[in-house]
Amino acid sequence: MENRTTTGASIHWAAEMHAQEYRDGKLSRREFLARATALGVAVPAAYSMIGLAAPARAATPVSQGGTLRIQMEVHGLREPRLYEWSEHGNITRGWLEYLIHYNNDGSFTPVLAESWETSDDAKTITIHLRQGVKWNNGDPFTADDVVHNFNLWCDGTVEGNSMATRMGPLVDPDTKKAIEGGIVAADEHTVVLNLPAPDITILAGIADYPAAVTHPSLNGGNPVDNPIGTGPYMPESYSVGEKAVIVRNPDHTWWNEGNGAYVDRVEFIDYGTDPATVMAAVEAEEVDMTYESIGEFIDILDGLGMVRSEAATAATIVTRPNQSAEVDGKKPYEDPRVRRALAMAVDNAIVLELGYAGRGKPAENHHVSPIHPEYAELPPLVVDPAGAMALMKEAGMENYEHELISLDDGFEKDTTDAVAAQLRDAGFKVNRKVLPGSTFWNDWDKYPFSSTTWNQRPLGVQVLTLAYKSGVPWNETGFNNEEFDKTLTDASAIADADKRRVLMKRLEEIMQEEGVIIQPYWRSIYNHSRPGLVNAEMHAQFEIKYQYIGFAE
Repeated sequence: MENRTTTGASIHWAAEMHAQEYRDGKLSRREFLARATALGVAVPAAYSMIGLAAPARAATPVSQGGTLRIQMEVHGLREPRLYEWSEHGNITRGWLEYLIHYNNDGSFTPVLAESWETSDDAKTITIHLRQGVKWNNGDPFTADDVVHNFNLWCDGTVEGNSMATRMGPLVDPDTKKAIEGGIVAADEHTVVLNLPAPDITILAGIADYPAAVTHPSLNGGNPVDNPIGTGPYMPESYSVGEKAVIVRNPDHTWWNEGNGAYVDRVEFIDYGTDPATVMAAVEAEEVDMTYESIGEFIDILDGLGMVRSEAATAATIVTRPNQSAEVDGKKPYEDPRVRRALAMAVDNAIVLELGYAGRGKPAENHHVSPIHPEYAELPPLVVDPAGAMALMKEAGMENYEHELISLDDGFEKDTTDAVAAQLRDAGFKVNRKVLPGSTFWNDWDKYPFSSTTWNQRPLGVQVLTLAYKSGVPWNETGFNNEEFDKTLTDASAIADADKRRVLMKRLEEIMQEEGVIIQPYWRSIYNHSRPGLVNAEMHAQFEIKYQYIGFAE
C-alpha cells in the first residue's frame, strides 16, 4: 500500500497556517479549532497555537457512586447505524463508544481513536487506535473491528442506514457498499482510509451519534439484547416510553478507568413531550437533569434552583413540503411555485418570537448557519403574503387545503402553529394536525407537509448532504436536484472554507429558489441540572456523556 500519510511536520505547518489566518481575523476560533483538530492536532496544542489555554473539564466529582436520573424520551431501539434520534445514542453511549467526539468549541477529541492524520491531498486519513482497549466480553479491540464498522457504515443497501450518507466517496455508487481498498487495517491498531476524492465531512460523520462502534457479533441486532461494548456501563432494563436503566459493569475494566464512570446507575425516565409534566417531575425531585429545557419553563426551572446551561447552536426546526409525497393521487408540493409561495408568506422573525420566545436567531430557508465555517451571506428574505398568494394562484393551488403536521412537543407545536397562522393570514387554507410522539416518529420523513427538528452538525456541507442530497435516507423533503447534488459533492471536497463558500453560496441560492424548506430560526438550546451535579452541561448536539457526570460533595 502506498504510504501517502501526512507527516507530523506537514500537519504542524498546515495548522500553523490556519493559526495565522485566525490571528489575521480571517478565521473564527471555532473554525480554526475544527480545521486544526480535524488535521490531527491535539486540542491543547491547537489552543496553544493561538495563545490560549484549552478549557479544562470541570473538577472531578468527589463522590463515587449514586444514581443519576435524567429526563429523556426512551424510543424504540435498533442497531446504531439506523439511529434517528440523539436519545438513541445517549442511552447506549455507556457501553458503545465512538472513535472521536465533537465538542462545543468546534474541536474534535479522540475516544477509541488515539489520534489521526490527514494527507496533504486530503485523500488519505490514518486513524491510530488506542492500545490495550478490550470489549467487555474480553476480546481485544483491534483495527479489524474498526474496518468491520466502516464496512457496516458504508452499506447503502440497508434501508435507513444514514451512515452511508456520511461516508461520501468511500461508498461505491454502483454497489452501494464500501469501495475496494478504501478501508484498510494497516496493522493491529491502525486503520487507513483511502478516498478516491477528498471529502472533509468523513471525520465529522464518525463523531455523530449513529457512528457508535459495535462488536462484530451484534450483526444488525439490538445493542440492548447483545450489549458487548468497550465502555464502563451495561443496560439493566429498557422499556419504551417509560424508562431505560444503565448500570456500571463490575466485570469490565474500562480503558479510561479512574477518569469517569463515577455513578453506579443511570436512569433515563420518559415523561412524554409535555414540558409541564417534565417541570412537575423536576419540582417533585424525581430527576437530576433535563435532556432539554424549552420555552417558558426555562425561567421556571431557574426559579426552582436548578442550574441552567446554554449552548448557541446550529440546531433548528424546518417546516417542509415533501416534493415526492402523494395526496389523493397527486403531488401537491411537486411544483416549486407552491413551495416558494409557502416560504414567501412566512416571516421567520415572527415565528422565532411566537414559537421559541426569541431564544435564537432568524434563519434563511437554506439550513446553513452563520456558525458553519462556509456560510455565505445572501440578501435578506422577502416576506410578501400578497405575492405568495399570486404565486399560488399561478400554480392553480389557491384553494388547496394544506394539512400541516407537527409533534405535540412544546416549541415544535408552537412554532408550527405560528407558521400555520401566517399561511392563513396570506389566504391559504391550513388544517393543523398535532400528533403524539408515538405516532409522529413512525413516519417523520414521509408526511406531505410537516415540521421536524434537526441537530447541529459541524459543517454546512455535512448537513446538506444528510438532509437534501437526492435519495439519501434522511431526505424528508423529496428534494432531487442534479445541480445541487453536483455542487454539493464538489464543495465537500474543498478543505478551505473560503473557497468552499463560493460553492456554498450557490447551494443556498438553490435551496431558496426551489422553496425546499421554511426554516424559521437557529435556536439556542438549554438544559437544567441540580446544584452539585458536575459535567452536566448542555452539548451542542444533545449528547449526554453520562460516563463523565457525577456528584460533588
